[in-house]
Order: sequence, then structure tokens, then C-alpha cells
Amino acid sequence: MRTVSVRVPAKINLALGVGGVREDGFHPLATVYQAVDLYDEVRATANDTGEVTVETTSDVPGAETEASLVPRGRDNLAVRAALALREQTGVEAGVDLVIRKAIPVAGGMAGGSADAAATLVACNDVWGLGWSRHELEPVAAGLGSDVPFLLHGGNAIGGGRGELVSPVLARGSYHWVVAVSGIGLSTASVYAEFDRLNADRELATPEVPDALLAALRSGDAVALGAALSNDLTEAALSLRPDLAQTLEVGVEAGALGALVSGSGPTCVFLAADEQQSLDIAIALAGTGRCADVVQSIGPVPGVRVV
Repeated sequence: MRTVSVRVPAKINLALGVGGVREDGFHPLATVYQAVDLYDEVRATANDTGEVTVETTSDVPGAETEASLVPRGRDNLAVRAALALREQTGVEAGVDLVIRKAIPVAGGMAGGSADAAATLVACNDVWGLGWSRHELEPVAAGLGSDVPFLLHGGNAIGGGRGELVSPVLARGSYHWVVAVSGIGLSTASVYAEFDRLNADRELATPEVPDALLAALRSGDAVALGAALSNDLTEAALSLRPDLAQTLEVGVEAGALGALVSGSGPTCVFLAADEQQSLDIAIALAGTGRCADVVQSIGPVPGVRVV
């Protein structure tokens, strides 16, 4: 049976605007995605039993804990991706998936969505479907808000609940420091806290900040750092007050900008260059508050066969 391995990057939200909950239970979003070079790898092997199986490993600090946090069976987003693609195409073959985690689990960097995007590309290959990324997008959108973006990577604007993706005109590459927390935050709990905190507020329709788009067009890291924003920050810090101290350490170490990544608890810091990135990473590691500290660069392409 054919086997293929694919790599998929993490994402960060350079801006994340969140509106009030819709009738369908989702929140309208206005976000700018950037894919960064922190990768999960998915190996897919076709089988003739019709079964979809998944095994998860990790080679990062706390590997056993990270791997154990990934759902199994139909609760696993990669498994759901394989099943959804099979339903769309009528394929009868199964697939055995092995996921090697490096993207934090429940960390706000779309680790589960990344694995789903990777699985769509891998199954498309091992099942010989020949679908384009464009053809995979509707299946991806049905799986989660971040999945369509990770098929392509780079920089993009996300609308709707995040699944409506369009490219962004951007220049340059950016140095990031990623501070990984030892304890995850569920996306659902952060949005529930967001709703609680905003129960008596009239929330405007979210929009992407013009200043952030201008910074990307010009490749101005200083302006980008000043324009970073995340409407879920208050909710994430309400659930995890300790993250405020992590953000403070990175800013004091010279970060151009700092924010909670997505729904958290991972915090990301924009650096002017590689040396400043190293300085920030050392400062964060020295606090003992982070399970891991990783230097990263973005933007990078989305899912790629390796």
C-alpha cells in the first residue's frame, strides 16, 4: 500500500477580531493568519480494510503529555478529515495515520486543524484522488475555521468564522518567539469566557486593522508589532492570569509586539531580527514559566509532501 508523509505549519493570528455569537453558535471573525515554521508531520498509509486509524507521537519536551492530549478515534480531527474526504469521494480504502506533534496541543496555534489539513493532502495522495487544493477547500471548511488556511499557508485574511480565506499582499519575513505553556486551554472554554465577559456589551462587527495590513504591505516589522491585536486576550488572561507575566517578560526583553496566540495559552513575540529573537527566547526560558520556548520564522507555505 502507498505511504506518503506531509509537513504542515502552525499558524498565528496577527490580528483576531471577534464579534458576538451568531445564531449558529459560531462567532464572526476578522483575522489575519500567518503560517510559521513550527511543523507537525503526518504519515498516511492506505489500507484495504476500510479502517481509519491514528497514532500520535511527539519529540518535543513533555512528549508523552502532548501526545496523550490528542484525541483518538472519531474525536481526532485528522480522523474526521479522512472520513469526510472519503464520504465526499466514495473511496472505500482506509488509511493508517501517524502524527508527529511539534505544534503545541490546545495551544492556540491550530495544531488539530493543521493535522486535519495535512490529512486531507495525504489521503488525496495515497488514495490517488488527484484533487487540487482548491477542490479540498470545501471539505476543509467543514472541519474547522483554520483548516482551509493551512492548506495554503503564507499570509491571509480570514472571514466568516475564519474559514473564508483570501491572500494578503505582504513583504518580508518575520522573526517570532513562541512561548509554550505546560497547560493547554480549550478553544471552547475561551470563547465561553469571551461571551461571559461581553454579555452586557454591544460588540461591533469585527474588521481587520488597516494599520496591520499596511505594515505587511511595507514589510515594516516595527509597525506590525504595534498593530498586533487579539480580542480573545481578555478571556484567555481571565482563565490564565499567569500569561500576563509571560507577555510582560517578552516585552521587557525588547519584543516589537506580543500577544496571546489565538485562544491561547501560547504567547508569541515579534523580534526585529535573529539576535533579538534569541535574546527574547533566553529571557523567557530563564523565567521557568514556559514548557518550551521556540524561535520561528514566518510566513511559510502550507501543507507540503516530503
